[in-house]
Amino acid sequence: MKELAYLNRYLLKYKWHLIWGLVFVIISNVFQIVPAQMVRHSIDLVVDSVQVYRSFGETSLQNSFFRVFAQGILVYAILILVMALLRGLFLYFVRQTLIVMSRLIEFDLKNEIFEHYQTLPLSFYRRNNTGDLMNRISEDVGRVRMYLGPSIMYGLQLITLFIMLIPVMFMISPRLTLFALIPLPILSFSIYYVNTIIEKRSEHIQKSQSRLSTFVQEAFSGIRVLKSFTREKESVEKFRQENEEYKRQSLKLTRVQSLFFPLMWGLIGLSTILTVYEGSVEVIEGSLSFGNIAEFIIYVNLLTWPVASLGWTSSLVQRAEASQKRINEFLKTTTDIVSEKELKHEIAGKIEFSNVSFTYPDTGIKALRDVSFELQPGESLAIIGGTGSGKSTIASLMSRLYDVTAGEIRIDSIPIRQFNLNNLRSQIGFVPQDVFLFSDTIFNNIAFGLTAPDEQKVMQAAKDADVYKNILEFPQGFATRVGERGITLSGGQKQRVSIARAIVRSPKILMLDDALSAVDTKTENTILNSMKAVMQGRTSIIISHRVSSAKLANRILVLDDGAIVEEGTHEELLEKNGLYRELFDKQMTTDEVES
Repeated sequence: MKELAYLNRYLLKYKWHLIWGLVFVIISNVFQIVPAQMVRHSIDLVVDSVQVYRSFGETSLQNSFFRVFAQGILVYAILILVMALLRGLFLYFVRQTLIVMSRLIEFDLKNEIFEHYQTLPLSFYRRNNTGDLMNRISEDVGRVRMYLGPSIMYGLQLITLFIMLIPVMFMISPRLTLFALIPLPILSFSIYYVNTIIEKRSEHIQKSQSRLSTFVQEAFSGIRVLKSFTREKESVEKFRQENEEYKRQSLKLTRVQSLFFPLMWGLIGLSTILTVYEGSVEVIEGSLSFGNIAEFIIYVNLLTWPVASLGWTSSLVQRAEASQKRINEFLKTTTDIVSEKELKHEIAGKIEFSNVSFTYPDTGIKALRDVSFELQPGESLAIIGGTGSGKSTIASLMSRLYDVTAGEIRIDSIPIRQFNLNNLRSQIGFVPQDVFLFSDTIFNNIAFGLTAPDEQKVMQAAKDADVYKNILEFPQGFATRVGERGITLSGGQKQRVSIARAIVRSPKILMLDDALSAVDTKTENTILNSMKAVMQGRTSIIISHRVSSAKLANRILVLDDGAIVEEGTHEELLEKNGLYRELFDKQMTTDEVES
């Protein structure tokens, strides 16, 4: 329960739901216990009245006595019915307090976890896979809710019913009470044991179902590849194998589940038999009435489900504890990307890298080595290099997705660590190398960075990114939904929509991280030419492996293995006959062959 103690603050927040839930549980239990006593009185009334009824013989008094007797039984029946209805009403109130409380806490906990996810650094997401993150906010929270709802509800019902009922049973007959209760602990333990096996096998089924779903999703997503390589038969065979495993696990679970209800009803029957046996002995001895036996049988049945649920709820608590432990691990994870002074400053655009080195914390790869450069407001810089040279790392450090390992980054001569994170990032337009579009309309994807949608700004950004005409060619224009991860658009269209999204909010610093890699040279030239006006008066960093993307920059840095190996203008670097010239010659030759 140590891990579940984290939830106590939520239970305190919704304490009135819990308190009223307890009140309604107690009242509903009263309306369970009292009818059993009425059954006892009515049966005793019948038994006692039979002799009197017969003694009157075939006289008018017999009919009169029968009418009075029948009215008495009818009163008992009506009272029992009314109490059953009242019990149903208060059970409704129980669920409207305790189950609603669990749903409210589930809502708050999901919000807390998701909000916490947003604060964690990029390194956290590199260490954890998406499926695990989703499970903690969905499946794990769902298991915690089962503890907060059904477990607490049935636990309160069991505790209050025992406190209220056991003394009543002992006052009637201690021996009969002991006989009636003997099978109940066995019932609880047996259900706990069976339920534990059910849960383990259910987890195996979930894993098998997950593998099956993943396989089907990949088969549908890669259907072109499957058909191109004529692997349909192999795909069907692999699906059959996965489906066979799922069937095998399901049948194993079904065999165990088939034990659940026979076991429960068998032990309930045993308890009833023992009650009838010992009750009959005491009736013969004259210490109990026939009504007491009926009353005890009802009491045994009242206790059966709460006791049976004890095994089930114990298992729910164990699962919730394991899930909350996983949730707590994430909630205790804090970000080291924090502002030192929460400075909010309107950026002019001066950028300084002073002896910056960076090593990725999760892999230990040294991405940058003693990098230094300075960029004045309104200037443009191209960073050129091969794969793994550290180009994209510079963009990540600029946005403070990571912090430098050594050295310092300054913007407008202010250390970047002093800026308020939201203030800093809101003034930087970033087009990542791995373009991501949301499953939404093109308009909403472009307007994503705006606090309020502005149609004029969105249209102008689309024109500047040279994607405006393409969008108008779609049947629904800007209202076209791009599908999951922008699957309905071509690679070049996705990159240009991403560029439009970056420039729509008029950032003071614009960074393009290999943003034109999915377009041909002609389209690249068109986009770069159209962006001359966009880059005017704005500090711009163009990161690319293509030499052709550097033509708009005032200055070029060439990176190799995380270090600056060359620096200068396009013409200066060509004259040096170094790495830049080598890249230039290779790419020019490739372009000539493609054309």
